[in-house]
Amino acid sequence: MATDNFYETKNGRTSFFDGGLLQFIGWTILGILVTVFTLGICYPWALTMIYGWKINHTVIEGRRIRFSGSAFGLFGNWIKWLLLIIITLGIYSFWVFIKLEDWKAKNTSFVN
Repeated sequence: MATDNFYETKNGRTSFFDGGLLQFIGWTILGILVTVFTLGICYPWALTMIYGWKINHTVIEGRRIRFSGSAFGLFGNWIKWLLLIIITLGIYSFWVFIKLEDWKAKNTSFVN
């Protein structure tokens, strides 16, 4: 546990998610629209937007977590992964999900 005396709680629990359904629907629709209208070029932006919303509304053992990833940082990885998928004739695509989860974890930290 943290050394400070402030822990967030909700309904007596120290681990919870405080995002709302309408927010989730709104962010998801916005992400889909941005992806479709940019022909997929802004998909990394849509991902970081939705990841940020989910992670920033999560509290673990009284400590809020924060997402600091940027669309620009993910876009660089996205291009690299796309090139590796092309070079390996699609085989690398099996690892992209794992790489994306690793990138997400690398850009997540505790606020308090």
